[in-house]
Amino acid sequence: MLSAFQNIFKVEELRRRVLFTLGILIVYRIGGHIPTPGVDAQALGAFFATAGSTLFGLYDMFVGGAFYKATIFALGIMPYISASIIIQLLGSVIPYFQKLQKEGEEGRRKITQYTRYGTVLIGALQAFGTAVFLESNNAGQGAPVVPMPGWGFKLVTIITFTCGTDLHHVAG
Repeated sequence: MLSAFQNIFKVEELRRRVLFTLGILIVYRIGGHIPTPGVDAQALGAFFATAGSTLFGLYDMFVGGAFYKATIFALGIMPYISASIIIQLLGSVIPYFQKLQKEGEEGRRKITQYTRYGTVLIGALQAFGTAVFLESNNAGQGAPVVPMPGWGFKLVTIITFTCGTDLHHVAG
């Protein structure tokens, strides 16, 4: 077993893939702990203590607790899954997408490209909605989750969550 593990690092292609995978895992673990700028983590924790059995608690479970902490991976892979479903549904309704599905490898590449564009668009829309949600919540005692709301916070949240979703998609 140990010799098989050592042989992995002797083959260039395997070594490169293993190191890439380890690097992505490290980035993913670190990103799961980096909070979004402008969010009061204590106030957010107090809010989720009362909202654990709601829809937000369920969503937080799907993204591995990242929503509860408002980390850069708070949206998880859900925008990618949504974009994939939308593109597949478009393939059954719109002739252009039907043609792409039948084109083989070139069509799959185009569909993948459209899915990535859709992921960014859906991620940005969900990030905007999340920013508005975070700005509108208090921790129960009146402490705001976002002490300095406004378009600056919304823009930073959109960029942070959308990039996190795109990186999450690459890692997944």
